[in-house]
Amino acid sequence: GTLGIATAITLRLLRAPECVNVLLADFATMAAAGEAVRSITAAGLLPAGMEIMDNVTINAVDDFFGYDEYPRDAAAVLLIELDGQTAEVEASAAQAEVLCKEAGARHLRRAEDSTACEVLWKGRKCAFSAVGKITPTYYVQDGVVPRSCLPWVLTSIEQLSREHELPVANMFHAGDGNLHPVILFDPQVEGETERAERFGADILKLCVDVGGCLTGEHGVGIEKRDLMSYQYNEIELAQQRRIKTAFDAKWLLNPAKVFPLDSRLADEAA
Repeated sequence: GTLGIATAITLRLLRAPECVNVLLADFATMAAAGEAVRSITAAGLLPAGMEIMDNVTINAVDDFFGYDEYPRDAAAVLLIELDGQTAEVEASAAQAEVLCKEAGARHLRRAEDSTACEVLWKGRKCAFSAVGKITPTYYVQDGVVPRSCLPWVLTSIEQLSREHELPVANMFHAGDGNLHPVILFDPQVEGETERAERFGADILKLCVDVGGCLTGEHGVGIEKRDLMSYQYNEIELAQQRRIKTAFDAKWLLNPAKVFPLDSRLADEAA
């Protein structure tokens, strides 16, 4: 890592939940799906998982399967997994269904046994492979936004897709606002790689603009290090560099993966 090396990891085993339900809701717009997520979290429900897939992803998955598991005409589907004691899950699932309908859900399906739950989740787990079948190359982003901003952010990503003239497939961890827009492009077409990179940078800047972050789970790395100055001012970056130097005086651990001009700073630290 950037600050050190893990030498041991301690895990705690948890008892399997007594009951698991998975809801599938489909929507006519991505904004409506985002509103459902906002409503569910605002109501205090705590799903074990909550994922969104957009129309591009839905059709890619259905093509991948060879049958229509998800409605092809939906702009988005929302998967919500609830677990816990039976009475608690029943009450939470019923409340989630109401909130989805109020947000504009067209149809709702509920899976209550393990086999049916696995069927609903299967498409999301295969989504990246499915998208890979329809494009020669794709560029995955990893930003995070406040869940209250999801409806507006998803609409804005659609607008950016039109501006950059590149399609985007959205599949992401809606429960924690962690976005994974997948930009589809062909590196053999002159200029498309550069457009994809600019599109990706605009998505990440959008995340920061609404109070989010450049990364939700995948880290910064070479790809995002030059955008660190978009989220942090020079005083904040300097403090982060001092923290790294305290743990890694010669900058030997994973150099040039977080800060702009890492190589120069590493020379200065040495």
